[in-house]
Amino acid sequence: MAGQTTRIMPITRIEKIEKQSRLIAVAISLTGLRNIAAICVTVFAAAVNAQQGAADGDWQAYGADTGSTKYTGLDQIDASNVNQLEIVWRRPALDQYFRDMNPNQRFAPGYSSAPVVKNGIAYIPNAVGLVEAFDPASGETLWMQEPVGGAEGLPGSATRGVAYWSDGDDQRILVQRGTYLYALNAETGAMYPDFGDNGRADLQLMPAEFERFRWGGVPMVVGDVVIIGQSMSDTFSNKEAFRGDVHAFDVRSGELRWTYNTIPQQGQFGTATWQDRSWSYTGHSPVWALFSADEELGLVYMPISSSTNDMYGGHRIGDNLFSQSVVAVNADTGERVWHFQTVHHGLWDYDPPAAPILMDITVDGREIKALTQITKQAFAFVLDRETGEPVWEIEERAVPQSNVPGEVTSATQPFPTKPAPFDRQGATVDNLIDFTPELRAEAEEIFSHYVSGPLFTPPSIRSDDPNGTQGTIQLPGSQGGADVQGAAFDPETGYLYIPSITSPFVADILPGDPDVTNLTYTKGARRWIAGPRGLPLFKPPYGRITAIDMNTGEHVWMVPNGDGPRENPAIAHLNLGKLGVPGRPSPLLTKTLLFVGEGLTGQRPGGRIPFDMPVAIATNSGGPMFRAYDKGTGDILWEFELDAGTTGAPISYMHEGQQYVVVAIGDRSHSPELVAFRLPD
Repeated sequence: MAGQTTRIMPITRIEKIEKQSRLIAVAISLTGLRNIAAICVTVFAAAVNAQQGAADGDWQAYGADTGSTKYTGLDQIDASNVNQLEIVWRRPALDQYFRDMNPNQRFAPGYSSAPVVKNGIAYIPNAVGLVEAFDPASGETLWMQEPVGGAEGLPGSATRGVAYWSDGDDQRILVQRGTYLYALNAETGAMYPDFGDNGRADLQLMPAEFERFRWGGVPMVVGDVVIIGQSMSDTFSNKEAFRGDVHAFDVRSGELRWTYNTIPQQGQFGTATWQDRSWSYTGHSPVWALFSADEELGLVYMPISSSTNDMYGGHRIGDNLFSQSVVAVNADTGERVWHFQTVHHGLWDYDPPAAPILMDITVDGREIKALTQITKQAFAFVLDRETGEPVWEIEERAVPQSNVPGEVTSATQPFPTKPAPFDRQGATVDNLIDFTPELRAEAEEIFSHYVSGPLFTPPSIRSDDPNGTQGTIQLPGSQGGADVQGAAFDPETGYLYIPSITSPFVADILPGDPDVTNLTYTKGARRWIAGPRGLPLFKPPYGRITAIDMNTGEHVWMVPNGDGPRENPAIAHLNLGKLGVPGRPSPLLTKTLLFVGEGLTGQRPGGRIPFDMPVAIATNSGGPMFRAYDKGTGDILWEFELDAGTTGAPISYMHEGQQYVVVAIGDRSHSPELVAFRLPD
């Protein structure tokens, strides 16, 4: 294929077994037969423990494993040598081959992809969503997925990752691009002609008049099925819309195996939670985040998001299952096994934003196969992943009610009793900045123009009167708390590490224009709100990392992530410590270290103010630093200033005896790329 460079053939499964056998033989010759059992346990331990974290030095899934732990047991890089890390290769988000194909090809600066590394080859969707395979040691291209239609088929969008599947010698890379699911030969990149229609399965399963299929996620492979979610616009024209159903396809043939209705239909469980048959016309509720799965239990876990309209629900009165729920389904059949709703009758855009994290924990002496769903509202819902039962009690507590005509808010919402919230909750006076009395007074003046209150205060109608209230200040905002950055779990210590942000959002709604929509109310500006003098409105930290012991449900430590606006002229004289930045970075956890960047940097050259907003620090205003933290204390052990902020999830793998750490970076002033770190030879 044109543009292909020198290939490094992957190590086969047989070669791995032969290598392990040689290791055993050498060990026996050195230690004697009496130790053979212990040697075999040591050599094959990785295979036994592969259900928790990445295995065999690979990085076999987007989140390290199907449980989305983002963990690897590698420890060549540790606290004693992490400060020696150096950049060993860089790889552009779009190979030169495609740039030559279309010199004017454009792509987004936010490169959210992360590689999968299997059998000596790394695979990643590039900046236009085509898979590129590369050498993990050098970053050099091995093969590339050809766009269907040549240069005309080149335009596209990056997705977050690929899935790897194998059965004997049949090794496949599954990737979603545009409206198709592709199956590629893992060694050559060639499409399988007997998969779907000549190598690709059509994902446009909804009527074209509703919405074009799109997604930016990662396929989930469980057994011989591959499961696909979708993203849908949150700009709603009417109360009628199509559902964001989940679909599963046969990994060999590409045939549709099952469909799960994310909004229940006639005769299905859950329709009683939609009054006046509103289930029959309400749409959306897709899985735009990522799936997780327990292959031993045969279950896939789906974080289902909000339904039409996400800030007004007068046309869909009721709790509205399965919107904003975690649903476990049988991976073979798509049948629901259990569900848990994290928000009733959602009005806050509090979608579960990341894959549920699977973890085996011990609580009060009882071993539990658990699942933790982190949320934008800064909760960690901990459930038994076999049954869906809460590990610690989850209370239904009374919440503020809406005064919007036609709206019927849920009287209560679920609040976990453990763990405690991991970020600031509630737009209250006590949460306003108080660096100085003057700044507090200015913050209160801004605050007075909005509806405010504790968590779950409903959206409100924006007044036409300049002296009236301009909507509801919502904290956490619609990007968290936690969000797409996810969290990382250590199966050895039982600690969960959650990066989160403190960033408010104005939840304002307006009367619907009957010439445009049949919705009584539609969303307003949905803007981020600034505080006085370019400072945030609420107290820091604005980006933080929280460590939680999941065996006890107790917080262990919390540290700000990044400097934040402490050099702002209004507070520079106070000599404050780190205030944190809300860049939404993803974590990477190794046996010895926690790696976290600062997330997306500024969206315009020379600044870090996203979307030209008049606020010095808002959601997605991160920084260029990449750090290694002590897992036990949160102390910074190493930091490195990159050319741009981290935009993708970091990964780590072992290749030819050396451990690598790789992360995607980029912004509008720095072309997106992968950056690889390694200890010096």
